Amino acid sequence: MRIIVDAFGGDNAPGEILLGCAHAMDQLGVDIALSGDKDKLLACAGELGLKDQLDKMEIFHCTDMLTMEDEPTQILKEKSGSSMAVGMRALAEGKGDAFASAGNSGAMAVGATSIVKRIKGVRRVAFAPVLPSTKTPFMISDGGANVACRPDMLLQFGLMGSVYMKKVMGVENPRVGLVNVGTEDHKGDDLRLAAHALLRDCGEINFIGNIEPRDIPYGVCDVAVADGFTGNTVLKLYEGTALAMMGMVKGIFQKSVKNKLAAAMIYGDLQGLKKAMDYNSYGGAPIIGAAKPVFKMHGNAKANAVENALRLVRDCTQSGFVEEIANALGRKQNG
Repeated sequence: MRIIVDAFGGDNAPGEILLGCAHAMDQLGVDIALSGDKDKLLACAGELGLKDQLDKMEIFHCTDMLTMEDEPTQILKEKSGSSMAVGMRALAEGKGDAFASAGNSGAMAVGATSIVKRIKGVRRVAFAPVLPSTKTPFMISDGGANVACRPDMLLQFGLMGSVYMKKVMGVENPRVGLVNVGTEDHKGDDLRLAAHALLRDCGEINFIGNIEPRDIPYGVCDVAVADGFTGNTVLKLYEGTALAMMGMVKGIFQKSVKNKLAAAMIYGDLQGLKKAMDYNSYGGAPIIGAAKPVFKMHGNAKANAVENALRLVRDCTQSGFVEEIANALGRKQNG
């Protein structure tokens, strides 16, 4: 399997991206191709002692890059020669099996739609981050790609998310819930009411009804369906709360000698809790609905998070989830 990686996407590119890719080649049994400035990559590899590893990676050379400040549509116009655009075109042309970037999220959604293209029948691609709960991991679909949505789009987000959780995460019968202001069927605005009816009547998914955001951390569902604005708000608050809580716990155990001794006694449990609540362990988010696997890594990803992301990209691609989404949509349309 060959994964194309945007070497100049994200806050820590290209150094941490290159380190993570080198580790992935050694540990995951995948081939890596990089899109980006070849001269800068050679210089960076020399500084990091990774020249031998870089020699094993094909480089799709380009000198431009997209920044976080660039408008998403620039990937199609002014920044069509950027490392993200070049990498996505290479994927679309069959030069790799999947694509990953830690760069501009909006541009990735535009590129997945217009360069890689959508699966036939998909209304909109969606960001689908997988996050920890007190029970099992869950997905938010959509996590931020589509601020304004129609009811049929939310139905597809639930259907695509359900396929992903089954094929990639191994959940036998994923529970799909609609993020709302209350659990009662009559709650919510026109979008939520119409989406609820569509999700309820869809025989392809295990719809459990409305869910409240406060219940999400307790593992109430496997797929939390939302429009992109709501989903991204839940995502950012969830990540921020987890970091704040872990910081508060650390502060308590560093408060005194007595507390430090107590922390030493339960060190293993604390490390387990930290790992369980670390969203970086999941690497990032697939962009579901694209015709080929496209993956958004965390913007501040360092080498370990890059390697974790590429592990998930490998597993996603091997699972055949793109083909299964296409099959599920076909059954829904013909049913």
